[in-house]
Amino acid sequence: MHSATPYIGRFAPTPSGYLHFGSLLAALASYLDARHQQGRWLIRVEDLDQPRSIPGASEHIIETLACYGMYSDGEIIFQQDRLTTYQAQIDQWLTTGQAYYCDCSRRQLAEFNGIYPGTCRHRQLPAAADHAVRLIAPKQPLTALDRLQPPLTQDLATATGDFIIRRRDGIYAYQLAVVLDDIAQGVTDVVRGADLLDSTPRQQWIYQLLGQPLPRYLHIPLLLRADGEKLSKRLGSTPLDPAQAPTELFRALQALAQQPPLALRNANIAEQLEWAIAHWRPQQLSPTQNLQQDSLFD
Repeated sequence: MHSATPYIGRFAPTPSGYLHFGSLLAALASYLDARHQQGRWLIRVEDLDQPRSIPGASEHIIETLACYGMYSDGEIIFQQDRLTTYQAQIDQWLTTGQAYYCDCSRRQLAEFNGIYPGTCRHRQLPAAADHAVRLIAPKQPLTALDRLQPPLTQDLATATGDFIIRRRDGIYAYQLAVVLDDIAQGVTDVVRGADLLDSTPRQQWIYQLLGQPLPRYLHIPLLLRADGEKLSKRLGSTPLDPAQAPTELFRALQALAQQPPLALRNANIAEQLEWAIAHWRPQQLSPTQNLQQDSLFD
């Protein structure tokens, strides 16, 4: 874990759609956490999955964040510019035997409920355009510590099995890219939605393999729709309207349990952020209770 290292945080949206209110909560929480600790805050566009990326979404996301007073403190990184870095690490693990090629289809694996049984581990398959690459999982428990959530312990060998770091369609996996990117950018603190908590032990394993210190984690509760689904681009959640930024920012502070004074409701973006940075208290969030969208606002 980082201790005396200067704080570097980040927000890493995917351009599969425009920012919605749930995205704003994640962006705002990461921004406030960085600013409250006099740290740097970076924006990284996670555009690995090009078929799902919407033209113009990256620019729209960056522009929308600016409307809410959130600007990157450094160069905005795009994952599409780092593909050679991901491949170089995969090649190294293939050489050492830490990773291997896999040609299993989803249909073949359906009966195993998401836990890979190791079918291809010893087959020594060659490189091929339609072969995935899997990273060998350790047979030991890994415990992910979080500033809000209870500790999460997984034995990856039985919880996930050897997991994919490059898909059969050639797209590099989130688990690999996010760790390599965070290391490259010197990220010390990761603030993100609780839906990604389950990914943390796999990422922790990659950090260990690379001999790198773990970041601190803060997984915030999810904002759910009335039907119990989380707000997402996939479900067509309403994009943020920059013209409503002051109103939406105040609502976001309420949703994050920061209890902004009612007098702040009519303040501008800069005034709201100034108050929120000074009064940021993530411990006021409930670690286990998701936020219901329709119960937040009066």
